[in-house]
Amino acid sequence: MKSQTEYLTFNVPARMGFVNITDRCEEAVRKSGVKEGLLLANAMHITASVFINDNETGLHEDYKQWLERLAPHAPTGQYQHNRTGEDNADAHLKRQVMGREVVVAITNGRLDFGPWEQIFYGEFDGRRPKKVLIKVIGE
Repeated sequence: MKSQTEYLTFNVPARMGFVNITDRCEEAVRKSGVKEGLLLANAMHITASVFINDNETGLHEDYKQWLERLAPHAPTGQYQHNRTGEDNADAHLKRQVMGREVVVAITNGRLDFGPWEQIFYGEFDGRRPKKVLIKVIGE
């Protein structure tokens, strides 16, 4: 079995944002030489996410508004977690909704997506470096 491990680092300048990482995941598959297997992409921080959806800016704005309604950042005093000196309880909750990781099948050396599917890094407590693990395994 072959495997390839890569770490991507992001420093999103806003508190919340989305970065399309599909090309970087596809590059990891190419470098691995895996023809049949799996790609795992996971956020290595508890206030960030990796998810699959459409690369459409209106949808991304809808996500931001929806997540902010579900877990508003302010007032920060509404969250017990923030009583520890943090101000990012909302980011933990947003990550929980959006998920930690994705697994995508590799078929004939390519990510086997459905129509419009792409992979995104979701940031919910930005303005500092965070990592994503890319792991490719297979034959």
